[in-house]
Amino acid sequence: MNRLGAFYDRFILPHPWLILSLFSVLLALTALRFDQFRLDASAESLVLENDRSLEQYRQVNRTFTTSDDFLVVTYTPHDPLFTAEGLERLRQLRDELQSLESVSSTNSILNVPLLHSPDLTLETVDTEIRTLDEHNVAPEISRQALLDSPMYPNLLISEDGQTTAIQVNLPTPARYFDLLNQRDELRTQADQGEATEDEFNTINAEFIRYSAQLGQERDATIEAVRAILDRYRDHASIHLGGVPMIVADMIRFIESDLSTFGLGVLAFLLLTLALIFRQWRWVLVPLLCCGFTVWIMIGVLGWAQWPVTVISSNFISLLLIMTLSLTIHLIVRYREFQHDEPDAAPRTTLRNTLLTMIRPCFYMAITTIVAFGSLTFSGIRPVIDFGWMMTLGLSVAFLITFLIFPALLSLLPPPIDRRVSSDSVPFTDAFARFTERFRATVLISAAALAILCIIGLNRLTVENSFIDYFKASTEIHQGMITIDDRLGGTTPLDVVITDLPAPDTQLQDPFASDCDPFLDDCDDYRDTWYTYQKMRQLGAVHDYLHSLPETGKVLSIQTTLALLAQVNGGKPLDALELAFVPAAVPDNLKSILLTPYISEEHDKARFSIRILETLPDLRRQELLDKIRHHLSTELGYDPDRIQLSGMTVMYNNMLQSLFDSQIKTIGVVFAAILAMFLLLFRSLKLALVGMAPNLIAAGSVLGLMGWLGIPLDMMTITVAAITVGIAVDDTIHYIHRFQTEFQKDGDYIATMHRCHRSIGKAMFYTSLTIIAGFSILVLSNFIPTIYFGLFTGFAMFMALLGALTLLPRLIIMVRPFSTL
Repeated sequence: MNRLGAFYDRFILPHPWLILSLFSVLLALTALRFDQFRLDASAESLVLENDRSLEQYRQVNRTFTTSDDFLVVTYTPHDPLFTAEGLERLRQLRDELQSLESVSSTNSILNVPLLHSPDLTLETVDTEIRTLDEHNVAPEISRQALLDSPMYPNLLISEDGQTTAIQVNLPTPARYFDLLNQRDELRTQADQGEATEDEFNTINAEFIRYSAQLGQERDATIEAVRAILDRYRDHASIHLGGVPMIVADMIRFIESDLSTFGLGVLAFLLLTLALIFRQWRWVLVPLLCCGFTVWIMIGVLGWAQWPVTVISSNFISLLLIMTLSLTIHLIVRYREFQHDEPDAAPRTTLRNTLLTMIRPCFYMAITTIVAFGSLTFSGIRPVIDFGWMMTLGLSVAFLITFLIFPALLSLLPPPIDRRVSSDSVPFTDAFARFTERFRATVLISAAALAILCIIGLNRLTVENSFIDYFKASTEIHQGMITIDDRLGGTTPLDVVITDLPAPDTQLQDPFASDCDPFLDDCDDYRDTWYTYQKMRQLGAVHDYLHSLPETGKVLSIQTTLALLAQVNGGKPLDALELAFVPAAVPDNLKSILLTPYISEEHDKARFSIRILETLPDLRRQELLDKIRHHLSTELGYDPDRIQLSGMTVMYNNMLQSLFDSQIKTIGVVFAAILAMFLLLFRSLKLALVGMAPNLIAAGSVLGLMGWLGIPLDMMTITVAAITVGIAVDDTIHYIHRFQTEFQKDGDYIATMHRCHRSIGKAMFYTSLTIIAGFSILVLSNFIPTIYFGLFTGFAMFMALLGALTLLPRLIIMVRPFSTL
């Protein structure tokens, strides 16, 4: 401590202007890359580290020439759709959307083939196909043709014919995938020592720049689409949906929350600090410290080209919490020294404050870093990054608090506040009296709360829907409901069946054996999928997937066969007709009817499914397990031949990994914190006592979520680490102060009352300021942000309650300190 005092006496306190000048240079350097600070909600930000699901998803898209890179415009006209005027207005809208530079094509009821002609047969399909765009088809005939088709209802048109959809295709350029593959290859080579880090960093920087450029172009396109749609809303109810829009709106809401609510939080913090301390210095200095911490971290993330994702978007709010907590503890201690030694020089008071508080604050920072460090063991890159961001951010917050705070206060020494008194703090005094008087009540209440927490924890789930992220008043929420209810579902899921070749492939002529491949299941013949037996098997898969309550529209080769059967006079295709399906389908329709569902080159069949996001009981993991189990046990497919892919799978993998790495391993986190307490307090009894309020606080937040039925998702699941970090703060500060105060008279009860009047004030002010500041987040349109604000406030309250009741009660009962 003498060395630390000498450090402050020699370098910090005598030279505040020099410290602030050097710090200003650092601020200027970090500000140079503010423009590189970015948000990322791409597919990579929602998958596991090295998860093969993303590559499988891309491989499926390449194999079947499909993509989820499209917007869905739902169009419900106020007047009848199938009139000359109604179709013409829809055509105008479609043409405006298609004219956008980034739009490659559109699909709608205007350009899809209508199978209504009485002259249409399998032989004349190439010449008799009609479309609304190219032929003069009566509106009512076209309506019936669309509704009678097995493909279009509940996809491009609602079953009542009143709502239609325009699919606006936004293809990702090939350059993106080229850079992505180069980056992944160089990463692998760098790990194996076959490439240098500089080579990898160069291509990674280029990939990041190009991804950011594509993101900006995609956002501009979506805004242009919205502007076009606004011009047609007088005549129709229009909603916009699709995976790109979900991504764009998530980023838009987060950016809005970071700016709008960031300023709102700061305003609330300013107001609360002003009401508590009533001196402008005690408002300005902590806000400057908080602002400097966020400033530096944003600059560092920009320099490192380290993207902020949906998961880590709350790191700014958390840094505000932690930095504010540190500064409030210093402020309260400074004011106590002013009250106890009113004649002391301001520098002496400041020096005593720093030397007294640096140890507990250092302990708090280190232990909180351990709590957030647990996130680095996750398998998800954005969660790992969040852990490292908070680790670095907490280090920055600690350094700013104990370097910049004293420099600012040296230049702005606050006058003595005569209202400061260690004898009258009604709120904390009430807790001290309650803890002293109702000893059994505190312990019984804690035990009952622990039981409720355990029950609530068992109710936790990791299932939720994207629609739950947005308020009912938002366009994206309304669009998802419309798409789910009328147009077949929102989130894509692909089921791919691989027809593996038989071991003996020497038989090339299917008619050289007694087995007829068009009538029987000939194991030795795998040259074509278009046999009666295989199509019957695929039909069983299609029927099963369609029967599931979680699925909306299901498309497969069976949809095409049903459509061709309709062309064939309503008769199912026989074995010979099945064999000639690839030849019978016109080349310009193969990309619609065949290649999305059958790849003979890769020997795969695909089922395209849309999951109903609005289903209240949606359980992704149960659904995926159920599909795999049925296909393998009931339909006899080898599990190795079954592949589930798509956004549904990737998002589910992320949620399940979060659950495994954060909830199931939370015991490991607490074990690490217990080890830290043992190191800090050098007492097993005291370490165990200190763990109790942390367990109660974390369990209370997670238990409350379980009781309320709020599922864990990619944002709320980190609340465990957040709560532990907050609770650890109060615990360490209280125990450290208790140790100091106990040495005065060795009286546990008197020490408790003194602690409640001193460090208890700082804990109360910190909690009150943060709860008030973050209450403004409930006004957000992004539900995870609302939950973050509510659960942060609740975590602060539970941590304060545990530290002011359970913690002193256990200390008094266990008596871990030696008497004088």
